[in-house]
Amino acid sequence: MPATTRTFAAIPSETADVLRPVLSGLADETIAAIAAEVPDYAHAMEGNFGRAVRRGVEIAFGRFLDLVSDPEADVRSARAAYVDLGRGEYHAGRSLDALLAAYRVGARLAWRRFVETGREAGLPPEVLYDLGEAIFAYIDEISAESADGYAQEQSTAAGETQRRRRRLVRVLGDDPPASEEAIRTAAGAAGWALPRAVAALVTHPGGAGEPNAALAVADGGAASAAEELLDARATTLARRLGAGAVGAAAGGLACVFVPDPDAPGRRRQLEAALDGERAALGPTVAWAQAGASLRRAAAALRLGAGGRLAGPALLVADDHLATLVLVADPGAGAELAATRLAPLHALAATQRERMTLTLSAWLDRPGQVQAVAATLGVHPQTVRYRLARLRELFGERLEDPEARFELSLALRLARMR
Repeated sequence: MPATTRTFAAIPSETADVLRPVLSGLADETIAAIAAEVPDYAHAMEGNFGRAVRRGVEIAFGRFLDLVSDPEADVRSARAAYVDLGRGEYHAGRSLDALLAAYRVGARLAWRRFVETGREAGLPPEVLYDLGEAIFAYIDEISAESADGYAQEQSTAAGETQRRRRRLVRVLGDDPPASEEAIRTAAGAAGWALPRAVAALVTHPGGAGEPNAALAVADGGAASAAEELLDARATTLARRLGAGAVGAAAGGLACVFVPDPDAPGRRRQLEAALDGERAALGPTVAWAQAGASLRRAAAALRLGAGGRLAGPALLVADDHLATLVLVADPGAGAELAATRLAPLHALAATQRERMTLTLSAWLDRPGQVQAVAATLGVHPQTVRYRLARLRELFGERLEDPEARFELSLALRLARMR
């Protein structure tokens, strides 16, 4: 038997008949007392809210006496009234304190009137004591019901807020870019003030190398779970950064759009929020170009995960623009490396390595035999011999500035591969 039921079971059932006449005036007295004693309700006891409170008071007193009459009575249908009152408090922008205070006011008045009536009717003192215990146990119960309604509405609102932020992040990251009107609409719905400048911060919790790895699964449920993980990480990062940061899953990454990314101290703030986690920061752009920042940050993160970008945990895309340009078209890069360095491919492995190092050092310091020798740690005469061999292999291309530029690119691409 539940504790509340046992409390009511201790009261003789005929007590309900003795007390029921009190109810006719108790609701009015309670409404007046609540308006006078609960400041938040002083001017709110009219209209729909006032009618809801009156209904709640009347139901509470009637339900209470029903339980006195029959502790096993099914009064669950009345629960919705108190759940709705809790929901209403959330939507009114109040905490639950005012509603719970109103319940206590009602409990105190009911106890006073019930004791007065019970004494006049000759109810034994122990019955009145049990009645008081039942009243306050009952108030705890309906308070819990209202708290449940408040929590339900709070959770629903939090979920809706996150859905709107997720929608905003995805609109900002659209490729091709969304219209400015679409971005403004999504930002307004999410309550996000459009910043003067923004940059995308992306990370991939769990250490997977490819940004889309978390979502590249056959099971839709697993994909949803992975996206929720990314959403949670992005939301946590955005909360740590504060100041208008907004985050959600986007393109298989945890993405946070950071307003005013070049503000003093912002880089340190980003590093502290990441706490050593590998991430990449895209370029600073106007909010209408936020997607471009996201795509460049994602490219930098992918290269970092693949070991092709060295640096601290936070990779700043703008610090690696040359590398990002080189890998923008992997097919073209591979073809450039293969065709421009083809003369070296016929050499034996050891000789090919020596000649490649010499070519790279000479392209960095053309015409500076002594400097090239110092770089390679060999005698200048060795450098002259190797250069003669390179001229045999590459011919006039070593004298053509454009060809030398392509060779430099090809060597860099080959090293990256």
